[in-house]
Amino acid sequence: MYMIGFFGALVCASSFIMIANPVAWSNGIISFCGTSWFHPFEIASRLVFGLVFIIYADQTLYPRVILAIGYLLLGASLVLLLMQPSRHRRFAAWSARKFRRAFRPAGVLGAASGAFIVFASVGSLYG
Repeated sequence: MYMIGFFGALVCASSFIMIANPVAWSNGIISFCGTSWFHPFEIASRLVFGLVFIIYADQTLYPRVILAIGYLLLGASLVLLLMQPSRHRRFAAWSARKFRRAFRPAGVLGAASGAFIVFASVGSLYG
């Protein structure tokens, strides 16, 4: 349950960066795409958090929502696992350039989503 809250906090923090400086966020993604560990990290992080969401969903305030997020993360990791690393890198860099203007509004939605995940995970401790 705490890992779910940590994930939500991480989403909030990265969303605030997107809101504050979408150009830097875009450049960061493009730079990250160039690392050798980009593709494996993307797969592993989604896989691990997806499994955590699935395993601990029942301990949250909104188990069905958290379970659905877990399955989405797990599905994304499986799609990335089937994708060639070079294609993944190209797509990520293209997206970072193409949707740069959308990062600020996406950051607002991301911050709200991250806050919801934090609330859903730790709110059960007080409810």
